[in-house]
Amino acid sequence: MKHGFTRLAVGVPRVTLADCQRNLEEITSLIDQAHVAEVDILTLPKLALTGYTCGDLFLQSTLLDSAEATLKSLIHYTRDRRPLVAVGLPIKVGFQTIPAVAFVSRGQLLGVMPHTAFTSPVEISLAGQVVPFGTDLLFQCETYLPLTVSLTSGNATIILQPEAEIELVGSAALRRQRLSVQSADTPSVIVYAGAGMGESSTDATFAGHGLIAENGKVLLETECFLSESSFSFCDVDLELVQSERLRRQPSHDSENPSRCISFALSDTTRPLKRIISTIPFLPDGVQDTHLAEIFSIQTAALRRRFEAANSKTAVIGISGGLDSTLALLVTVGAFDCMGKSRSDILGITMPGFGTTDQTHQNAIRLMTALGISQREIPIAKSVLQHFADIGHDPHIHDITYENAQARERTQILMDLANKENGLVIGTGNLSEAALGWSTYGGDHLSMYAVNYGVPKTVVRLMAAFLAKSGTFPDAVADILQDIANTPISPELLPPDADGKVGQRTEDIVGPYILHDFFLYYVVRHGFSPAKIARLAEAAFHDQFDLPTIRKWLTVFYRRFFTQQFKRSCMPDGPQVGPISLSPRGGWQMPSDALATAWLKELEDFR
Repeated sequence: MKHGFTRLAVGVPRVTLADCQRNLEEITSLIDQAHVAEVDILTLPKLALTGYTCGDLFLQSTLLDSAEATLKSLIHYTRDRRPLVAVGLPIKVGFQTIPAVAFVSRGQLLGVMPHTAFTSPVEISLAGQVVPFGTDLLFQCETYLPLTVSLTSGNATIILQPEAEIELVGSAALRRQRLSVQSADTPSVIVYAGAGMGESSTDATFAGHGLIAENGKVLLETECFLSESSFSFCDVDLELVQSERLRRQPSHDSENPSRCISFALSDTTRPLKRIISTIPFLPDGVQDTHLAEIFSIQTAALRRRFEAANSKTAVIGISGGLDSTLALLVTVGAFDCMGKSRSDILGITMPGFGTTDQTHQNAIRLMTALGISQREIPIAKSVLQHFADIGHDPHIHDITYENAQARERTQILMDLANKENGLVIGTGNLSEAALGWSTYGGDHLSMYAVNYGVPKTVVRLMAAFLAKSGTFPDAVADILQDIANTPISPELLPPDADGKVGQRTEDIVGPYILHDFFLYYVVRHGFSPAKIARLAEAAFHDQFDLPTIRKWLTVFYRRFFTQQFKRSCMPDGPQVGPISLSPRGGWQMPSDALATAWLKELEDFR
């Protein structure tokens, strides 16, 4: 269970009604598969030892005695097997026969839980043992305390649902939706194991549906209506469950205390059986509906700001890069929705020492195709005068050389906004805010930053989506494609000998796709550096090796901590996803915090 990863399995045996010995053979085969797969918890359907559709046979002492004897054999069989097994059987309590679930681990019957609320003794005698009984039982792994299991929510991080629901048209979709919502509301992991083939089909059919849902996402779904027994497993993340619960107020802890029963699981290192998205900011992967929603959030936010500010003009610096392109498209979308003329959008190109012809021409082409007002204000002479004023040698291409250009551009935009009764629309994105990849008092500032909720990888996806969405003229699509293919650069250093971009951002700070991945798990879930490195290794196994991941994760932590002072006074801008770095309602952190502990853990990680 290192880093909270726990392996769960759903086993659906092909039952033979009322023949417990035959059913035991199927179940032990599933236990063997679970052991080989290093599964931690195996969940079987309701009444798996007897079958669910035995009807009045459950009143026969012969069947009840057979089920108890079979359970005893199963308990013995698990003595050298890894998983905790949840197996269902009918039991007699007092003068009633009830469906229950026996929890078995390493040759021990740990406890028994009835399927429904039941006024009962706190202990029962079953399979030659006196064990805890009731709906208040909580099974906790003694080697990893957050791993807690029950049939009821309570304090459990893993909720098992052994069931026998008849299958009707639409049932699978409703079940999938129900478990997704339940796991998000709790939050928790829910394991559903439904009775399958072998059950009586006299008046109903059972599909053998298996599902595992975690925090609102279905991680595993089995094939239905299989003729033979089936076994499926995946890895869930209990640290992620804990992270979500920490965000909930009040505490998730149940008011009703649970009786805690320990079980053992040896630690193991195993490859992750889990799909790790390389773009975790977008739920369920990259979909046009998500990108359209982001654009709608951005345009709606900008419209509201214009209403509040009573401004006439939007002033925006257009570089021919991705960020200013998205900011311009959002501004055009907002103005169209407000019924304002696009001529009230003032796009400014400000070529400097690093501006290439490709980006300059793309900026002009884009503004022309969108029908906005445009001006060109070269900054070289002003910056050279500034160098002379402060005594800086323009042949020294250091941070002063770069930042002076960014601050000159910001001054131009701010002063034009004052002159034109306008708002300066910021172009910086979420990734740049995280890394501090901006000039303090330069492009770090604006009057409204429409992209500050969008990570760089999503900015690129947005450009591609808007090119094909039909929102803008066809002429815009080709320009957007060329902009998307241009290397990411602030263009503050001179071009190379061929006039191409000479300063590539990702060569300096690292690949944005990695940094955005790191950012999500650092801020959203508070995961440790070692765990984030392991997740990244699983997600990017075909792109980056572990030393490369560790290198850039080290860069991320160093920059993220040292650049907080810029985020402490970042401008307003809409949050569009699960993360905000705004000091007002998002990320709060002292500017003088040190990354020492995080870097030390990463250094020790192998």
